[in-house]
Amino acid sequence: TLRTEERQRLARERREEREKQHAAKETQILEKERKAKLQYEKQLEERQRKLKEQKQKDEQRRAAVEEKRKQKIEEEKERYEAVMHRTMERNQRLETRQKRWSWGGSVTPDSESKTASKRSTSAANLKQTEAVMNKRLSSSAALLNASDRTRRSQLSPLDSSVISRLLAPTQASLARSKSAAALSAD
Repeated sequence: TLRTEERQRLARERREEREKQHAAKETQILEKERKAKLQYEKQLEERQRKLKEQKQKDEQRRAAVEEKRKQKIEEEKERYEAVMHRTMERNQRLETRQKRWSWGGSVTPDSESKTASKRSTSAANLKQTEAVMNKRLSSSAALLNASDRTRRSQLSPLDSSVISRLLAPTQASLARSKSAAALSAD
């Protein structure tokens, strides 16, 4: 009986020891789970905070881009208005200049005979100066052609046609020359 009691006591002690170990393991597991849960919540909060910060940065960046775009549009609008203003001023100056230098002037019953005589005199002067200018231009063109023929023969056909077009006087330049000559003749 003594041995059986001893065995039972030892068995009870072992059982209690196992239960203690089991309880300790369970508390460790619960503690680990609690720590893991806390860490997960921390990570989740950190992630949400970062997302919020990123969203704020994106909104600030978007607002800055929008502001810059509005500023650029405003600058372009101001530039366009300035160009339009300059163009209108230039057109007004040209109109006043053309009115000032027009050949006919104002036509009234008293001044019709005067303007007709002025026109005939101007036309005669213009024809004279036109002949002089044509002579000058043709002689200068001949000089240019003679000196440049050797150079042009070395160029490709496309280059030589471009150069000859650039050297030829334009209608606008001839008209300016005629107008200047007519004004100086008057």
